[in-house]
Amino acid sequence: MMTEAAGRRVHVIQGEFKVVNDPNIVLSTILGSCVAACMRDPVIGVGGMNHFLLPGSATSNSGGDATRYGVHLMELLINGLLKQGARRDRLEAKIFGGAKTIAKFSNVGEQNAAFARQFLLDEGIRVVSESTGGEHGRKLEYWPSSGRARQYALTGMEAQRAMQMDQRPVPLPKPVESSIEFF
Repeated sequence: MMTEAAGRRVHVIQGEFKVVNDPNIVLSTILGSCVAACMRDPVIGVGGMNHFLLPGSATSNSGGDATRYGVHLMELLINGLLKQGARRDRLEAKIFGGAKTIAKFSNVGEQNAAFARQFLLDEGIRVVSESTGGEHGRKLEYWPSSGRARQYALTGMEAQRAMQMDQRPVPLPKPVESSIEFF
């Protein structure tokens, strides 16, 4: 049997969720203002993680990409766990992320963390631990079978590189009108 440190790594990017029942899998992600909710059923050892960009609400997802919103990803994660045999009354959660990585912007990270807390409270899911807020991003590892979680603070260039890697591809900007083309 593999040790937790030697487990197979599955990365969860923004807008995704994963549910696993393999004790050899570690879920990982990189968080800035985004939040990841890690949930599991400790009796059967099934668990998962999501990674959302904005809190959202049932009424705010009109026409947008629903995978960016916590309300959508929280429901998907819970339903994914239930499909794997988890029982709602046994679910436990851990919340990570929600940093204020750029001081001059609104604190969407704080809103994300508050949303996750309230959603779990409303659903009757116990939050067993939380690490949210602050000014730095985090690299997160979560072992769903055991519920173990480990995070690393990301600062400086390491944080910038990690956050860029975690983002979905961005279209290249159009050339500036005053650019010169050589033949």
